[in-house]
Amino acid sequence: MKHTTNQQTRAGRGPARRIGRTLALVLPVVLVLSGTLAVTRVNWSGEPADPVLAAANAEAPAGVAAEGRTAPQDVLRDRLLTELQEEDPGVALTHLQKAIDERPSLARHCASIARALGRAAVRIHGPAEAQSYSRPVCDTSFATGVAAAGS
Repeated sequence: MKHTTNQQTRAGRGPARRIGRTLALVLPVVLVLSGTLAVTRVNWSGEPADPVLAAANAEAPAGVAAEGRTAPQDVLRDRLLTELQEEDPGVALTHLQKAIDERPSLARHCASIARALGRAAVRIHGPAEAQSYSRPVCDTSFATGVAAAGS
């Protein structure tokens, strides 16, 4: 009895085997590089890179003004309202989203801050232009503030 190797069968697995081997070599490299890039983007210093976030990091209990200090959400709202007056509502909304992403404890105040920004945007820009800056930050709270101030 003679054992033969079927050369046709080996050749028939070519494309699938090549793709599998390529993925086996390339995938770990891609995963390591993407993980390295993700780690380098993290702010490891503990200090926020954005001045709006720095203002929101005041060391006062949430909702309570302690010894003359204002609550972090109030500081953030005041800073964003000033920013809205100096620039445009889009910039303020972007910084609000960044502040909420950086400090999740402010998320429960996001809707009220966004509504305040919407009302201020109507006072400064009028209802039509203020509505044009609307985006899905804190659900639709900015748009709600615009609608409330516009009517």
